[in-house]
This record gives sequence, C-alpha cells and structure tokens, in this order.
Amino acid sequence: MNKFLSGFALIILLLSSLGLAHAQSEAQIRGDLQKKIGANSKIKSVIASPIPGIYEVLVGNDVVYTDASTKYLIQGEIIELASGKNITEQRQSDLNRIKWSDLSQANAFKMGRGNGSRQLAVFADPNCGYCKRLEKSMQQLDNVTIYTYLIPILSPDSVQKSKQIWCSSDPQKSYMDWMINGVPPTGKGDCATPLDKNMALAKAFGITGTPTLFFADGSRFPGAVQITDIEKKFGTLK
Repeated sequence: MNKFLSGFALIILLLSSLGLAHAQSEAQIRGDLQKKIGANSKIKSVIASPIPGIYEVLVGNDVVYTDASTKYLIQGEIIELASGKNITEQRQSDLNRIKWSDLSQANAFKMGRGNGSRQLAVFADPNCGYCKRLEKSMQQLDNVTIYTYLIPILSPDSVQKSKQIWCSSDPQKSYMDWMINGVPPTGKGDCATPLDKNMALAKAFGITGTPTLFFADGSRFPGAVQITDIEKKFGTLK
C-alpha cells in the first residue's frame, strides 16, 4: 500500500511539473512574441490551440496564432473538419461577449415596437453613415426593444450633435429625426448627459467603431449588419 501511495504521489508530482512547464512555456511564448510585435499591439493571453504545437494568441480583441518558437504569426481560421465547427469564430465570439446586465439602460434611448420581447443594444455615433443605414433597416424589426447608446467618436461635431440630441425635449424623436430624416437636432446641448459614461463603457467593451450591436446573450455584431442576420440571431435566442 505504501509503495502504491508513493507511486501515485510521484505520478501526481510529475503531472504537476508537466503542467507548470506547460504554463511556463505559454508565458515564454507570450513574452517572446510581445517583443517581436512591439508594445503597441498588446497581447492579452496565450493558450494552446486544438492543433499541437500551435498557440492561440489574443491581441487586443483579435484571435491569431503562433508556433512554439514564435517564428510565425498566423492570421486565419481553424475549422474542425469532422463537425464543420469554426473554432476561431466561436472563440472570437466568446471573447467579445459582454454581460447584458453591465449595460445601464438609463444611459440609452429606448425604442419599443410590438411586444418588445426581443432586446438589442446599439452603440452609435450620430455622424456615422453606417449607423444611419442600420437605423433605417431596423424599422423592419417587430416585437423588439432597442437601446441606443450614443458614443461620439468620429468628430467634435459628433459630440455637439450628441449633446443637442440628449438635451432636446424628446431625445429619442430628435435622434430618429436626424438619423432617418436628416432633420438636424436643435437642443441647446447644455444639459447633463451620459456621454462620458457611454464612452467609458465603450472603451471597457473594446468598441472601436460604430455601429456595434449587442444581443441579450451578450454576443456582439460589429458593423451595419443585415436585418436577415439580426433576425437569424434572434431566432437562436428563443
């Protein structure tokens, strides 16, 4: 029994040592690669990929890959042929996911249509052409509640327009009039607004462009996506 326990303890120690060596290897890969790509591209993590000898590297919000010697940087997708699963796409989606509860709905415009059961959050700049296109196409959505968070990131005029929209007598109407009908906002822009909070939230979420959409499960759609894609996503949340 003692010999058995001693052998078992040795195996546990050996496995622990291998795990430590593996962790050290990933840390070394991260350090070596960071030196090569420069400080401007911050590496958040390095973990083993499903392919032996290839490591997943999270740079900012992007998933790339490298080998153990950090000789190569691989940009592309890993697809499991047996199942057809796009592993890279799934990892990217999981890494970009947020907690819906982290969204403060008091800092957004709320628009409801139908029974409002399907929820969607949109981060938008009032001078963003793609945001205007998205707003027009989202008029086709039914049974939806849309929360719009203004983040004026494109220009000083975006800041001014955002303030004027928020300070108008009916911010939601002022926003839609501008985005869909091209009617300039007329608010004075001197009231208290949540714009700074929205900008801080956008930074925390890694939002670098508008529009950016979030669904109730926390998943993210960047860009002016098609209504068919939004409807398809809603279908998966039932």
